[in-house]
Formats: sequence, C-alpha cells, structure tokens
Amino acid sequence: MMTTMMKAAVFREPGRIELEERPVPTTGADELLVRVRAASICGTDLRIARHGHFRLPPGTPRVLGHEVAGEVVEAGAATGFAAGERVSVTPNVGCGRCEFCRHGLNNMCPDYEAFGITLDGGFAEYLRVPAIAVQRGNVFRLPASLTSTEAALVEPLSCCVRGQDALDVRYGDVVVIVGAGPIGICHVQLARLAGARKIIVANRSAPRLDAAKRAGADVLVQAAGDELREVVAEHTDGRGADVVITCVSSPEVQSAAVELLATHGRLNFFAGLGQGGTVAIDTNRLHYKGLVLTGTTGSSNADYARALELVGDGRVDVASLVSRAFGIDEIHDALAHAASGRGMKAVITFGEEQS
Repeated sequence: MMTTMMKAAVFREPGRIELEERPVPTTGADELLVRVRAASICGTDLRIARHGHFRLPPGTPRVLGHEVAGEVVEAGAATGFAAGERVSVTPNVGCGRCEFCRHGLNNMCPDYEAFGITLDGGFAEYLRVPAIAVQRGNVFRLPASLTSTEAALVEPLSCCVRGQDALDVRYGDVVVIVGAGPIGICHVQLARLAGARKIIVANRSAPRLDAAKRAGADVLVQAAGDELREVVAEHTDGRGADVVITCVSSPEVQSAAVELLATHGRLNFFAGLGQGGTVAIDTNRLHYKGLVLTGTTGSSNADYARALELVGDGRVDVASLVSRAFGIDEIHDALAHAASGRGMKAVITFGEEQS
C-alpha cells in the first residue's frame, strides 16, 4: 500500500527552503501521480531559492525542481498512461491558445504554467501532473536504455538544441563556446554532432575545460577577452568564428563575443543577464559584416522530443554531467554544491535511483 505522506523541499521565501512532511498529492481522472526518481538542480532553481520569482507571489510555498523523471504510480483513465510507465515531464506548460502555442512554442507562451514555479515541482518524493500538462504533451515515456538521472538531464540539453537550431550550426563551422559548465558541455557535443570543424571552448576553471575536452572540444582557452580573440584568430587564419555561443551571464563576455565573429557569423546569447542587464555592441560591425545575433530561452516540447532521442540513442552523453547525487534529506547540501561551481550537475535521487 502506498504511503500517504512524502518528503518535500519547500521554498517558503527567498533564502528559506524547508524539508517538510506533506501529504502525497491526490489526482483526478485526467491527471498523473509520478514517483520521482531523479530531479537535477538548475541555475533557475538557485535563482528562485535566492530571489524568488515574479510568478511566485510572496507567501506562496512551492516545491522547486523542473528537471525531473520518475515512474507513474497512479494514472487517471483519461490520461492514456498506465501505472509503472517511466516518464519525464517538461517544465513549461503553454496556455494552448496564444500565437506561440499555436506554433508549437510553449516555451514562449506569455500565460504559461511551470513546474517548480506556478506548479509544485520535482524536489519531492511524488509529483502531481495536472490535466493541462498531460493534455498539452508535457509528459514523455522514457526509453528503457535511460536511467532516470539521465532522463532528468534531457531538459537542459533540449534548451541547447533550441539554441543551436537558431544558429544553424553545420558541417565545417568553427564554433566558439564561452563557458564550460553543463550547458557548455551540451553545446560542445551538439556542435560535434552537427559536423563542426573546430570547437574552441573558453572557461576560467581548468577542471571544466578538462570536461570540455572529454566532450569533444579541440581547443581550450583558460581565459576570455583579448587572449580568446587571439586564439580564435590563430585558429581561423584571422577570419573569425562562424558561430559563438555565450553560456555565462557576463555583459563583458557578450560584448566581446561580437568581436570574435567572421563575416556572416552567428551568435547566440544563451545565458541571460537578469534584470537590468545591458550590453554595448558595435552595430557598425554587425551591419558591414552581415552578422546574425540570436537569443533563445527554454525549449519547446518538440525540442525536448529530439533531445530525448539523442540521449536515448547514445549520441549525446548527459550522464557524465552529474558530479554528485544527493538524497532529499540533503537538499541544502545539494543546493550549496550546485551553487559552488565545483562540479557540474547536482541531482536529487530517490529510491531505486540511489542504489
């Protein structure tokens, strides 16, 4: 018989997350109850834990966590799922009515719901998946080849898939990636799959550069600014990079990234700057060199489906991104580890996934 209580890490206010005993959520005929097996910690979770979120009114408790996978334990008759199926859940649930949703861009919906923000997320033993998420395609069955931990990491990869689609990374490109955290490593693997001729990665952390090398980077630069510009010039005979992706939240990096581009080069500001971030850009260079500057945020369900296939087929390795697993009782240690930058991904694991 299933327990009636569960452990959950509950955001109460900025700077305050409490481990609580809560009733296991109840579900209706068009909803799912998922036993969480793995939930990885994202930079968004850290920002909400520290500063809150504009969609989370003060005084509203919320279970954070939006990179989540587990198994169905209760499936309403109207869901099309069955108890025992292994699933993952994408975080952004579109309204289904706006122009973005009608074009399949649930990540751009202005009236979205989101696990870990407006809906309770995966830092708990059980997750209720409401009807709106089931109906709008946010629940994915997992291939047998994937562990739940790997499945939890498909979501950040799917965001990288969207970013590289916007850049049209292709065979023969020289790609520069600034930042070698989990996102940067995903971009390295995707650029290699796309046929990039040379991948140059810049980061100040030597261990992270080592991870980029293992993922397929050709050139490692333990700096940015002028030194990176010189390295790019050296490896492109002065032409510049075809593609640049900025994976760190730095105005200086974003501004300097434009200077790295070759004629008709493409740039993606993958990492945002938060509120009030502004960057000086040489628009004359943009104009005369025919540069393309893009920005992407999140991913659509279609992007997620492609990312899940890439991981399921073994073409992208996300398991290597996990630097440490924690139990839910260790939530504060897990958040501290994720914020420290010492490793890559911290993951909360439950039950069988911990063995």
